[in-house]
Amino acid sequence: MTDSGIQADDGPGAWYRNWTETPDSPWTGRPEPQSDREYRTLTYERDGRIARITFNRPEKGNAITPDTPHDLAHAVERADLDPRVHVILLSGRGKGFCGGYDLSMFAEQSFVVRGGPDDVAGTVVDPTVQGRNHNPAQTWDPMIDYAMMSRFNRGFASLLQANKPTVAKLHGFAVAGGSDIALFADQIICADDTKIGYPPTRVWGIPAAGMWAHRLGDQRAKRLLFTGDCITGKQAAEWGLAVESCPAAELDQCTEEFVARIARMPINQLMMAKLALNSALYAQGVANSGMISTVFDGVSRHTREGYAFQSRAATAGFREAVRERDEPFGDHKRGPFDR
Repeated sequence: MTDSGIQADDGPGAWYRNWTETPDSPWTGRPEPQSDREYRTLTYERDGRIARITFNRPEKGNAITPDTPHDLAHAVERADLDPRVHVILLSGRGKGFCGGYDLSMFAEQSFVVRGGPDDVAGTVVDPTVQGRNHNPAQTWDPMIDYAMMSRFNRGFASLLQANKPTVAKLHGFAVAGGSDIALFADQIICADDTKIGYPPTRVWGIPAAGMWAHRLGDQRAKRLLFTGDCITGKQAAEWGLAVESCPAAELDQCTEEFVARIARMPINQLMMAKLALNSALYAQGVANSGMISTVFDGVSRHTREGYAFQSRAATAGFREAVRERDEPFGDHKRGPFDR
């Protein structure tokens, strides 16, 4: 401070310094948080002011497992607490962003999973427990179902609830549960030919995150969920679901330029802007939408039609059941996974 009480001039553009770079930073002399980590389903890397979270099951289309929500929430918190990170970028390795839940092994085996104990064994997300709760011959407990699916939602919603901006980079496909994850991000940027949608609304699924109407508005959300149709990345940008789309070959460059612009902003400005804008989403009832949608997602898997789909998947295979589901709509085989 000067004698006049005015803050001393720290030079041109001093307001663009990172929290750790100011002369009186509370982090002076403190060690840096770990910048890299590999999880079961994704990787984390801090690259300057950008935290990069990347789904890392390319051989499975980055399909969602019980580990995914825990891994994602942990990585998002790591970035949120790191004073050097200004923006969080989520993407996927391989041919697509995320093809939804890895349910082929469940549906084909009636949710019987072979193997030894792991971190979820004996919990509400134990696949064997959920398999028994999906047995048409037994009584279905909707709250066991809700406890499982709401856990997934909480993990994915960390993208929305993080204090810092989150950006999802979509390529190839972001379908079914993969679209649930993407819609929680503050900003979506995608390749023009990305496949985005929730085909399981045709049978055996309702988008548990409940974010479609909040991101697209009532009519366009219903246009997709009443049919199970998907849109391209280019359409997503035209509809306002994505902030930008570009040719697939240019996606990396466009994304890097975009997140670099965000990263130039002071962290506290970014946080205040996000919190202020999120207040409108919360006022719209985002939490209630997720709760209701999660309950209905469970119901949809326990209707007569849902049991018929599950039975067909168990006898003919999950992919064949999906083919039979989608073929009448003329859009089968536009993506490798569909739940």
